[in-house]
Amino acid sequence: MVTGASSGLGAAFATALAEAGADVVLGARRAERLETVRVAVEARGRRAVAVRTDIARPEDCRALVDAAVKEFGHLDVLVNNAGISSEVPAADETPEQFREVVDTNLNGSYWMAQAAGAVMGPGSAIVNVSSILALVTGGLPQAAYSASKAGLLGLTRDLAQQWTPTRGIRVNALAPGLFSSPMTDGYAEGYVEATLARVLSGRVGRPEELAAALVFLVSDAASYITGTTLTVDGGTHIA
Repeated sequence: MVTGASSGLGAAFATALAEAGADVVLGARRAERLETVRVAVEARGRRAVAVRTDIARPEDCRALVDAAVKEFGHLDVLVNNAGISSEVPAADETPEQFREVVDTNLNGSYWMAQAAGAVMGPGSAIVNVSSILALVTGGLPQAAYSASKAGLLGLTRDLAQQWTPTRGIRVNALAPGLFSSPMTDGYAEGYVEATLARVLSGRVGRPEELAAALVFLVSDAASYITGTTLTVDGGTHIA
């Protein structure tokens, strides 16, 4: 199951999981774009179900999980990828603007994990897609986004300590750095070029590179990894 699967990194996650042999449940708010990703998954020989989902609504999260169980009989992997961003100076950000970001990125990921965890069995895996901005500043006014993504790291640790010993569900986080995506396409002119000075690898990441890390975390190759955050950022966090 991949949320935020209608484009960008979510779409890359979905197709990478299909290439690794998984049937995929796709959730996002943009239903028409979900259909494109569903076709891409099926073109790789796997089954796919697409459901319009706003993870800020707990009832939508439960409906997505119900669709997965109805179609496939079980749910083994949750990729909590859905999220929104904002670039509002802290002195000007309204309560509504701040809450909207947190309601989706942090609260929504929690509701999604609750719904999925209720049906997952031993050996299952959850990956919360955080951000390198949970660890360092990106030089933009992104208080709500950074706070929500930092909250995901705490949520990851706590769910791991609750669910790995009792349910056998591993919970980890990814902290991506600068990757080519619709979000980076929306940055102001010159921002990406300036940010590359802090990237030890000297370039923007490719979606398939992050997807490879995701496939590792949900696979049996990572069966002894839980409660951790894997940074995939070209070395930005130590620059």
